[in-house]
Amino acid sequence: MDRILVTGGAGYVGSVCCAQLLSRGFSVDVVDDLSTGHLEAVPQGATLHRFDIGDRSALESLLAHKKFDAVFHFAAKALIPQSVINPGPFFDANVASGIAMLEILRRHGIRKFVFSSTAAVYGSPKVTPIPEEHVKEPVNAYGESKLVFEHILKWYAASYGWSVVVFRYFNACGGQRHWGERHDPETHIIPLLLQTASGRREHFEIYGTDYPTPDGTCLRDYVHVLDIAEAHLLALQKMELPGFHAYNIGTGKSHSVKEVWQMAEKLTPMSIRVHQASRRPGDPAVLCASPTKLMQEFGWEPRHSDLEEIIGGAWEWEQAQCESMLAKQAIA
Repeated sequence: MDRILVTGGAGYVGSVCCAQLLSRGFSVDVVDDLSTGHLEAVPQGATLHRFDIGDRSALESLLAHKKFDAVFHFAAKALIPQSVINPGPFFDANVASGIAMLEILRRHGIRKFVFSSTAAVYGSPKVTPIPEEHVKEPVNAYGESKLVFEHILKWYAASYGWSVVVFRYFNACGGQRHWGERHDPETHIIPLLLQTASGRREHFEIYGTDYPTPDGTCLRDYVHVLDIAEAHLLALQKMELPGFHAYNIGTGKSHSVKEVWQMAEKLTPMSIRVHQASRRPGDPAVLCASPTKLMQEFGWEPRHSDLEEIIGGAWEWEQAQCESMLAKQAIA
């Protein structure tokens, strides 16, 4: 049985990947300081170690007592607006702490590493769908921190013989009744729309209606987190030889903000009140992945990334959240 160390396994994508690993018979240990993750998100069967990835002594102690075959690295600071106004903590968490982790892993002979990167490394795209070789010009500190760490991993692969797979996510989304997106503050479009539909928010804001797109709103590539998890599992089958390989995880199709809003209204019982707001700095008109490389080399397919399935599952999660809050209020 392979043992996988998952950093950030109490977060949204990390916890889903942990659950999928466990369902396939892997042994899973999670490192998460729970600063943004949630204890209840860690799936039953995974062992949680509560510390920051930059804590060298804690990681050293863990690796002295357990052997791991590979690392899935999800832990990161990821709120893009915050990274623009206060970049320091993003470089500290995503780069400095990451290097501390890598050096402990290297000391213990771990050479298989899967990194959760982001489409933000590309910045404003020159062409769409975006291929992996597209120029990298991040427009925020979050994307820059992820790109810096990609460069570091490339050197580790070349110099130390590591096998590194980097996944550049586009818009991770989706859920089911017992798991889904939960951020504080919430900035993602689908949970914001559904929280408005359930009455937890007064309205949903559309940032920009004058983009050069068919309906004037931004176009984005939405990929179900279960499809992201599947790519990670497939990566484990491709890591026997050293090297650095980067892949986009997206569908190759994009949906506008208005399309997502309309689908949310279709699948929920209430109309969703929206306000139009000005564009946000750094928001490109279109972000759409070319997933061709991932499909050809891994045999991967976005099997769950139909927009109706994505929003339908996320709505199940939102309803469960509302029911839980009502139950807590009744007890109080």
